[in-house]
Amino acid sequence: MTKKEIAISFLKEAASGDVKSAYDKFVAPGFIHHNQYFKGDRQSLLQAMEEANKVSPNKSIEVKYSYEDGNTVICHSLVKRKDPEAAGIAVVHIMRFENSKITELWDLGQEILKDCPNENGLF
Repeated sequence: MTKKEIAISFLKEAASGDVKSAYDKFVAPGFIHHNQYFKGDRQSLLQAMEEANKVSPNKSIEVKYSYEDGNTVICHSLVKRKDPEAAGIAVVHIMRFENSKITELWDLGQEILKDCPNENGLF
């Protein structure tokens, strides 16, 4: 698998609720992240993602764009919940790789407004 394929597989598997399995397959043991809401270690983000799945299960992610440059992959994605009233979220994940494993992650998200005045949308 390419790094881009690994990144997309990780995002899809984690969003579907198989967070632990996604981490076991695709994330390095020494993984760090930059999500400001949780401690920066592997286990803290894994637990946060598992908890988020319990609170809001049945999410899906559609990777709209992905880019690979050396050891970095960037994915621009649409995260949707099953609840049709829930707004989608546009998310950018930036992943750094070592030895075909994700070793560092940045994620930035923005809720999509239902009455967004921008005719170009977020994608």
